[in-house]
Amino acid sequence: MTDFLQHLRFGIQDSAFSLPPVLLMLAFLLDLVIGDPRRLPHPVRMMGGTIRRTEIYLRKLKVSEKLKGILLVTTIVGMAFIITWFTVHILLRMSLTSHSLLLTAYLLLIYLTSTTIAVRELINSARAVIEAVTSSNIEFARERLSMIVGRDTHALTEKEILKATMESLAENLSDGVIAPVFYLVVGGLPLAMAYKAINTLDSMVGYRNDRYIHFGWAAARLDDIANYIPARITGLLIVIVSFFVSRSLFTVHCSLKTMLRDGRKHLSPNSGMPEAAMAGALGIRMGGPSAYGGIVIEKPYIGNLRTEDYGRASTQAITIVKASSVLGIATAIAILFLKGGA
Repeated sequence: MTDFLQHLRFGIQDSAFSLPPVLLMLAFLLDLVIGDPRRLPHPVRMMGGTIRRTEIYLRKLKVSEKLKGILLVTTIVGMAFIITWFTVHILLRMSLTSHSLLLTAYLLLIYLTSTTIAVRELINSARAVIEAVTSSNIEFARERLSMIVGRDTHALTEKEILKATMESLAENLSDGVIAPVFYLVVGGLPLAMAYKAINTLDSMVGYRNDRYIHFGWAAARLDDIANYIPARITGLLIVIVSFFVSRSLFTVHCSLKTMLRDGRKHLSPNSGMPEAAMAGALGIRMGGPSAYGGIVIEKPYIGNLRTEDYGRASTQAITIVKASSVLGIATAIAILFLKGGA
């Protein structure tokens, strides 16, 4: 037992900005096992509550809406970064005092790291929609889909529901898995938690409607910047794993070609990359008109239609998400080892 604890101590880095590769591996496994249990405190839920309260306060200030939004982003992202750095710093100091505190610190670091990754929740949310469509429970499928997408779902057909689900899988593979892992590698838990704050801000205030067009400008622009590299990494991961799903180099060619051709057609500078790679890998067409709050937004189509079996394609999309997550985590662990981790 003493040797095991000594190994843990050796594995914990001296800096809050460094992440031991074994810790990332255990955090990933923990996410796969427990996901996002409601009974445990979760940093993202805390961020959401803080964002709501801070917005109420800032709305009362007699300054421009854009400046209020900048203050919101600065406050929330700064708090997430500083609080996480301080927490990790304290846990690292705790780990040096006794064996029991070392084990406690390590378990807490594993849990906190796992909260930045959302593989299980992403897959479970999509699978619930797909299973509802498969069992012809369309109303339930629309209801479950409304929990993971921002568009109106009450009038969507089976095919449209499945298409929206696959778009969500591709986009959230980047936002919920690859991007946080990217920032865990670059700057440890503080930077990954700052990214989660940016992403949460965008999901809450980064809308182009009358209420948030100016107030949410800073959140939306910062999210675009933060996701620029991870979105393209995600697209490449989808291209690579498409071979293992299809056993066909033609599929890899279609995925890469569609990503390069259609990735920039999306209204978002980032979401189009993984969505186009996914569309090409599955042989489906994403995009098209979508309603938001009763207003139809004309989105360009992404991909070429090679199959009408969207049910089979949606199942393959989940497989691609699983394989891309594993490949992304494995690559991150290898990079951390090369950086000198334990």
